[in-house]
Amino acid sequence: MDLEGKQARFARDVLPHLDAAYNLARWLLRNATDAEDVAQEACLRAFRYFDEFRGGDAKPWLLAIVRNTSFTYLARRKRDGAAEPYDEAVQAVEADPTGLHVAAPATPEEELLRAAERAAVHRGLAALPLDYREVVVLRELEGLSYREIAAVVDIPIGTVMSRLARGRALLLQALLAERVREAQVG
Repeated sequence: MDLEGKQARFARDVLPHLDAAYNLARWLLRNATDAEDVAQEACLRAFRYFDEFRGGDAKPWLLAIVRNTSFTYLARRKRDGAAEPYDEAVQAVEADPTGLHVAAPATPEEELLRAAERAAVHRGLAALPLDYREVVVLRELEGLSYREIAAVVDIPIGTVMSRLARGRALLLQALLAERVREAQVG
């Protein structure tokens, strides 16, 4: 395939999934700046190896590259002794961790309540162990099927289902615990 044809196919098949690539990297790395770097590196790797892509849905293929690039980055950072920095973007209330766009609330009070709920879900998701967080993000935020998640994470479908169930349970537990704390304070 000539370079021009490769670029056109890559733009058509892979580039529409750049937001998903960044989103996965952000959740895995917990740092917006690092996620931008990793998503860019993964995109470059994807282009370099695009000739090996056998067709089908490019999203799981790209996300597998993002995942591997993220873990390589984390291992390098751990080896170099870098501490995990606090990232305002990951903690931001404005981020919609559900990926859903909800109609504007009718009142300022409703808007505050929805923002608080989004922030609570965001904190709960960020607090999940990495193995659970990645499958929850891939399923709930990126909409991948169990089979696609299994391919991205390179684990059996049964493991995907059990991690997803456990991750959802831990997230629900964290959200309920936060509600109980709020009720006791309020």
